[in-house]
Amino acid sequence: MRPIHLQSVLENEFSSTLNGHHTPVMIWGPPGVGKSQLVAQVAARHSVPLIDIRLSQLEPTDLRGIPFRVDGMVEWAVPRMLPDAQRHGSAGILFLDEITSATPAVSAAAYQLILDRCLGDYQVPQGWVIFAAGNRQGDRGVTYSMATPLANRFSHYSFDANLDDWVLWAYQQGIDERIIAFLRFRPELLFDFDPALDPVAFPTPRSWEFAHHALQKFASGSAILPGALQACVGDAAGVELNAFIDNMDNLPDIAAIIAGEDVPVPQSIDLQYALASSLVGQAVVAAQTPQYESTLGNILNYASQFPQREMGVMLVSDMYRAVGEKLFSLSQFKDWANLISDVLLYED
Repeated sequence: MRPIHLQSVLENEFSSTLNGHHTPVMIWGPPGVGKSQLVAQVAARHSVPLIDIRLSQLEPTDLRGIPFRVDGMVEWAVPRMLPDAQRHGSAGILFLDEITSATPAVSAAAYQLILDRCLGDYQVPQGWVIFAAGNRQGDRGVTYSMATPLANRFSHYSFDANLDDWVLWAYQQGIDERIIAFLRFRPELLFDFDPALDPVAFPTPRSWEFAHHALQKFASGSAILPGALQACVGDAAGVELNAFIDNMDNLPDIAAIIAGEDVPVPQSIDLQYALASSLVGQAVVAAQTPQYESTLGNILNYASQFPQREMGVMLVSDMYRAVGEKLFSLSQFKDWANLISDVLLYED
């Protein structure tokens, strides 16, 4: 399932909790695709606490609590990490991460918590949702097969990396436009993991974020940068990205395009991808200013100049996802849409 669709699932699960319709959700996916981050985004969007419990690091008693004697009877001390309405608030997300890496004994201790929302006398507050995530057994992580009783306590969704969804997130988070451009040029490298090769560094949405940080720390042309990029995304992808960045010195004048001047479109396809991503980045910044119409209008005019109309469609589609429907009010959008009317535009 695409991240944007899975996000909708999690949003609806969160909203349905108070109505009694919430079903615990299990998110399956390979390492580094952003499962944990997706859950964190839901919590941030609703301004509610997120309690992240890594079951792989717990013993059964850590979850069930420690027994103690009161008046000749055994009671259990509720772990402080579990949601409490007074301490944490009436609504939030209980996230059981790395659940497939937990030992069977710990997983068994979680059965009642997940399905019945309680552990002994402890009760999960009504406004709290339960999400979980884990890697598949074929991903070469430390995983255990999920027992049938535990699996039957969840609704199950598989997380698939999707470039359009990642690009939208990347523009929102200020990821370096050179990385966005490179992955538009080489989309198959967004996630390239072969568990049979047992790689150490490899391309994933998470490791491309690491590469973004590397670009902020080491200047283009630095002797250290190629090795730093390879350390993040693997040797092959790191070498390609570094070569792509070096070629970006040949980009046309972005400021001149924004100003509406007549600037030729570069002939090289990789430079066209880089230019398109740079223009979307400029649009994201301009959309927050009162003068956005001029900038967005000039970018739309330039989009019609690409010799391959699909390149212009990609540019405008990314710009729409990033800045929203204010694009439609511009006269330049109508002109551009009429020009490419035989090219189908749609949103999955």
